[in-house]
Amino acid sequence: MNNVTYTAKPNDIKRNWYIIDASGKPLGRVATEAAKLLKGKHKPTYTPNVDTGDHVIILNCKDVVLTGKKLDQKIYRHHTGYIGNMKETSARNMLEKDPTKVMMLAIKGMLPKNRLGRQMINKVRIYSGAEHENQAQKPIMWEVK
Repeated sequence: MNNVTYTAKPNDIKRNWYIIDASGKPLGRVATEAAKLLKGKHKPTYTPNVDTGDHVIILNCKDVVLTGKKLDQKIYRHHTGYIGNMKETSARNMLEKDPTKVMMLAIKGMLPKNRLGRQMINKVRIYSGAEHENQAQKPIMWEVK
């Protein structure tokens, strides 16, 4: 028996562009689909230690839905760097102020926490409205289940 594992080489990777419409869909469902596309797990050439993923454009982030009581109970925290300066913001305030940041944080949390993950997150473009500036790449619609 000849057991050979396929490993993708950087030259073999073909990157496509996909559009995900987030209006009326749960935040987590959209984020998992985007993370799957960014990692390249939908391709037969997926290799865990190589960035085989595609580019993702996410539209209508302002219309994303949080299920249950998450709008008021989910808290986003960050530290300013000064002693005792832990800032907290509810998901409702964050969605009103900057809906793209909510989506970016959800996707970033689903990617690897290393160089590879930082390379993958650079391939996502998030827009709060329906307009985007990547028509030249001829993106394909990706349906979220």
